[in-house]
Amino acid sequence: MDDRIARTRVPIHPDVAARWSPRVLDPDADVSAAQLTALLEAARWAATWGGRQPVRFVVGRRGDETFTTLAGTLRRGNSWATAASALILVCADEGDDDRTARYAAVDAGAAMANLSIEAVSRDLVVHPMAGFDTDAAQQAFAVPAGVRALAIVAVGRLGDATAAAPEVAERDARPRERLPVDEIAFARTWGSPADLAGGD
Repeated sequence: MDDRIARTRVPIHPDVAARWSPRVLDPDADVSAAQLTALLEAARWAATWGGRQPVRFVVGRRGDETFTTLAGTLRRGNSWATAASALILVCADEGDDDRTARYAAVDAGAAMANLSIEAVSRDLVVHPMAGFDTDAAQQAFAVPAGVRALAIVAVGRLGDATAAAPEVAERDARPRERLPVDEIAFARTWGSPADLAGGD
């Protein structure tokens, strides 16, 4: 879908430009064990502060008990994700202090980013979600104390928007938007745009 490609000031890697988070998923598509393994390998090799490697995953494939349990924790607004081929709970071991906990969350974000780009490279789509019952997920999978459930990532293939619920299809059809670089990258003082003109 060319209208989903990110509009950027300069070209970026095609898989990064093509990454988006659709809600319309193909309920009949399967994701193979090899594909899921590749996504987790990409996540595993994300940057990690101090070599801690605090990120952990609970992986369910459609039809198995883990998937059903994860789907059961989703908030009503994310019920569309039951059409996913797999659901992945992303957790982070927060360690012993606030500093370690902060960087564990950074590591989890990096892992999800790597996973997302690997998915695009394999013609898959992913959608990370914060809308789930974290306490229920922690309890259901006996997540240890000090490890926080942060997100559930839906994995699958793009579905047919004409067959989707109208409110879900409408959200997927909205234009992709991001703040321009001048509004997010600063120099000298906060809010003063970084000087990016004239460079190669």
